[in-house]
Amino acid sequence: MGISQYIKEIGRGKDGARPLAREQAADLFGQVLDGTVSDLEVGAFCLAMRIKGETAEEMAGFLDATRSRMQLIPTGGRPLVVLPSYNGARRLPVLTPLLALLLARRGQAVAIHGTATEDGRVSVPQVLQALDLASRDAVGGVAPGEVAYFPTGLLCPGLKRLLDVRRVVGLRNSAHSLVKLMNPGDGAAVIVSSYTHPEYAVSMAAVFERVGATALLLRGTEGEVVADARRLPQMDGFVRGRRVTLEEGRKGTLTALPELPAGTDAPGTAVYIREVLEGRQPVPESLALQVEHILRLAVAS
Repeated sequence: MGISQYIKEIGRGKDGARPLAREQAADLFGQVLDGTVSDLEVGAFCLAMRIKGETAEEMAGFLDATRSRMQLIPTGGRPLVVLPSYNGARRLPVLTPLLALLLARRGQAVAIHGTATEDGRVSVPQVLQALDLASRDAVGGVAPGEVAYFPTGLLCPGLKRLLDVRRVVGLRNSAHSLVKLMNPGDGAAVIVSSYTHPEYAVSMAAVFERVGATALLLRGTEGEVVADARRLPQMDGFVRGRRVTLEEGRKGTLTALPELPAGTDAPGTAVYIREVLEGRQPVPESLALQVEHILRLAVAS
């Protein structure tokens, strides 16, 4: 069929473009993921959606298409805590592995998924490797108390290809928003998600409500889903799509600041994480609260 009929609808500019129904969006995104459309059509889709912006209905359709093509992580009937990681460290050490290990220490099964979307940043897999935790090379279950990292290309090769379009055109596309909203497990999950700009908080919340997700949403650290160790951000929760306020947040910098590593390198970050886990450094206040909120959502899921 091709996707030209959809591009005609979404490619009329910010004011003239028409939204797609959920089923149409699923068909469009499915064809893109399957690689059955031309590179030109993929580029047109990415730019059209970048200008128009996704509606909650369209993103729900994109999630439907992705889920039907993904190798799902077996959950064994237990809620899975899902941590997307697609940004890495820029100026601050990436503490997503610390969040994951704190949750695992409390008995949670934690799945991190991601891929490098920008060069020159220290990634979560690099920090995990420094902690002697290897990335998975096959999709399998995650035991309670375990942290597992799944590369996006392992879960859904088509999604990885679409994320890589950024390296060609230099702009984010719908896939970069989708990966922060998706549940890669075959059952209940707590999706921990983050935004960098306030308008994304509104659109992401609308998607969680539409698809009935259980999730925690906050302004993360440089695009990562871990709370900034220097601040206490607002944290909003969703229990099967119903919104609940978890943490009002505080303005400004916290008075008691943790002794974070001076750099962002993986070995130094791993040393700091080990010190926290061993009790030689305190758990940053914002991370401790984030862990408690995630645990409550896991029970409610």
